[in-house]
Amino acid sequence: MNDRAIDPVLARNVKRVARLDIPGGGQVVVQGHHAYVGHMKPPHGTTIVDVSDPAHPRVVATIPLVGTASHTHKVRVAGDIMVTNVEMNNRHLLRRGAARLDEARARLAQAQGRDATDDELAADLKVKPGDIELIRRFQRDGYRDGGFKVWDISDKSKPRLLHHERTFGFGVHRFDMDASYAYISTEMEGFVGNILVIYDLARPGKPEEVARWWMPGQHTAGGEKPTWSGYKNRLHHALRVGDTMWAACWHAGLRVIDVSDIRKPATIGAYDYHPPFPEPTHTVLRVPFEVGGRDVAVVFDEEHDHVPGRLHAGMWVFDVSDVANIKPISMFHVSELDSPWSRIGRFGAHQPAEHMEDTLVYASWFSGGLRIVDIKDPAAPVEVGHYIPEPAAGHKSPQSNDVDVDSRGLVYLLDRDVGLDILEFDRG
Repeated sequence: MNDRAIDPVLARNVKRVARLDIPGGGQVVVQGHHAYVGHMKPPHGTTIVDVSDPAHPRVVATIPLVGTASHTHKVRVAGDIMVTNVEMNNRHLLRRGAARLDEARARLAQAQGRDATDDELAADLKVKPGDIELIRRFQRDGYRDGGFKVWDISDKSKPRLLHHERTFGFGVHRFDMDASYAYISTEMEGFVGNILVIYDLARPGKPEEVARWWMPGQHTAGGEKPTWSGYKNRLHHALRVGDTMWAACWHAGLRVIDVSDIRKPATIGAYDYHPPFPEPTHTVLRVPFEVGGRDVAVVFDEEHDHVPGRLHAGMWVFDVSDVANIKPISMFHVSELDSPWSRIGRFGAHQPAEHMEDTLVYASWFSGGLRIVDIKDPAAPVEVGHYIPEPAAGHKSPQSNDVDVDSRGLVYLLDRDVGLDILEFDRG
């Protein structure tokens, strides 16, 4: 724990209540008096934290991973059921490397008259020398564990595995769930890129697939042909609000899906701003009440492969009163001048808390920390508070990755490298 005062330059209207130095994570969700953290890297899987006394958070359970093939960096909870993703660790490195390694080996051998060393292969592929053996292992063994796990958490100190549902390919990335269904973003055989697969959780120990949704061009086994290269257009994840789902589709923008018939999801709205905007669409958050007399959605891009001179990833506000005619209203950006670490590591938008009780949006902004943005005027979002953690020991910048807000209004800010901060926003 580190409860020292924060430099005022790094915090406005936000104070730290406590810090828990746990391994870095991809998602934090809070239900009741417990926070659930999915960690970025094995052997760390999922941690359950008792936050009934927020000044003294206490780890009550950890779920370690066996081996290094998978990570379980996302987690959702509904009642006494917890779902964690299972996704291939280092997936982009391994798949890209596996596709290029043999060609690089042959080309270097022809040019040099001998077999290339691992160091030479690594330099050619622009990876670390130790990655070459990982790529060889993936070529040899493949990956078969991708999917999701369902847990009984009626006893928070002793999570009990009910089922491991295997999907395909990389496995499962971010997802949504409620008491009835899991809305899973995953690769599936015969498709290119992640699609939406909906599972009935009536029997948590035996989830039943009830529907699939995808964008035209993804179902290659069905004769469809993508009009894009690689995995640019794919589902990141979709969030359910009433009988609609709001889907972030990476370089294909956003989609609105009607799920009034859960077994027949259908696209009823779309908006794509790629190009000219370079960063991928990460999260679509439908505001569950009118703002300024209209229905709106808050959309987050992810700072991914930023090129100097281009816009950093930011936040959009859209008018979705007519889902067949979605219109952008405004954007919100954070200046590089607003964080001393904006040029170190990733800087830009990533992920909001996935629920709203009022017009405040709580957003993780990588090395920009936490940004609290008021959208009461959808045409002019205004930042009303921020908090930028200082880099943890051994790290050059903070990397605020995910955020949630509990029923008490406390904010949970998770760093992808190390640490969970519990914060309090002073509304003034």
